[in-house]
Amino acid sequence: CGGSISNSSGMLQSPFYPGSYPNNADCVWEIQVENNFRVMLTFRDIAMQSSRCQDDYIEVYDGPPHSSPLLGRLCSGSFPTYISSSNMMTVRFHSDSRYTFRGFQAHYSSVPADHNTTLLCLPDYMHAVVSRDYLQSQGYSAQMVTLNDNGCTPTITSREIIFNIPYNGCGTTREENNDTINYSNMIKVTSSGYIIKRKKNLHLHISCKMLQNTWMQIMYVAEDTVDVDENQFGRYDMNITFYDSSSFSQQVHDSPYYIDLNQNLYLQACLHSSDPNLIVFVDTCMASPDPHDFNTVTYDIIKNGCVKDSSYATYYSPYSHFARFKFNAFEFISRHTSVYLRCELVVCRLGDYTSRCYRGCVRRSRRDTSSAEERVDVVVGPLRLREGDAQSRNAG
Repeated sequence: CGGSISNSSGMLQSPFYPGSYPNNADCVWEIQVENNFRVMLTFRDIAMQSSRCQDDYIEVYDGPPHSSPLLGRLCSGSFPTYISSSNMMTVRFHSDSRYTFRGFQAHYSSVPADHNTTLLCLPDYMHAVVSRDYLQSQGYSAQMVTLNDNGCTPTITSREIIFNIPYNGCGTTREENNDTINYSNMIKVTSSGYIIKRKKNLHLHISCKMLQNTWMQIMYVAEDTVDVDENQFGRYDMNITFYDSSSFSQQVHDSPYYIDLNQNLYLQACLHSSDPNLIVFVDTCMASPDPHDFNTVTYDIIKNGCVKDSSYATYYSPYSHFARFKFNAFEFISRHTSVYLRCELVVCRLGDYTSRCYRGCVRRSRRDTSSAEERVDVVVGPLRLREGDAQSRNAG
């Protein structure tokens, strides 16, 4: 029921399809395909309670659910096809507590976007490329192409015009909208002529929309950077690193990382972004003996900003892009040799005291807990208890 999807094509269907779906379901699928591709979603079967789609329904959003236009709400009738305007689409399935039916089945695939212009949302800048063949076909030359800020000039090759646009310069504007921070700029192609001109100017609007809530699944190990798809919709590039002391001067590079029971574990979460006006907040960290299952056997260290483990503590960080914290090592009782950690980190605007990063311990609404669109998983690790010849294995 829901989740993040990054495959180029596949199938979506309601829980237990073609059997009856459960009551009180609320499933959110976030489909994110390669950069400069679009998501095409085609419904193949819909059988739901059809009282004006108020009780049981499917919603399709043109991007993340909280900040994107609603493409359609449906519960019966025809089998439509939707195409996103970016590399991301969200599908939500909702059922109430009364009647239940077969549900729905839909197929999604990725289709190429217009290759005249391409855009990559990298950690430090937007990488925008304009085809010279495209410009020439419209009657423009490479020398006519500028940014909003004329001082930021492109690199011109025989085939392309390339802009590397920082998030905090070159006229880039930033706007927050629910679950995304939107960085926008404009490439202008200006028609020549000092007194008169007969061609329209061409404006290419570009934007990188970064999801503020970023899930990271880590294990107790040092080199655990997230491999993030940096697309038109992207997630902030994060990593979490272990350190050997509260001075946070020496990284831990052992893998697996062998530790003693009740040993202090020092961690630093780091955001890679050229925008200095951002801050990182550790919202949730939970532990599990199984890196693929954070539901069956888990232990909360911090949840929704509320400290659950008495050994958890935060440390002062000299930079807002860092969040530093520690807790004491433990093991799960009986049969489990490893401990794995998954943390939810939130990115907010520095000094925005109404944002999640400044609210501390909160109870989440049901809608927040049911949405799965912000999760990014990475598999590394694990941490193991030092015993027997573990010290010699670690040294080796």
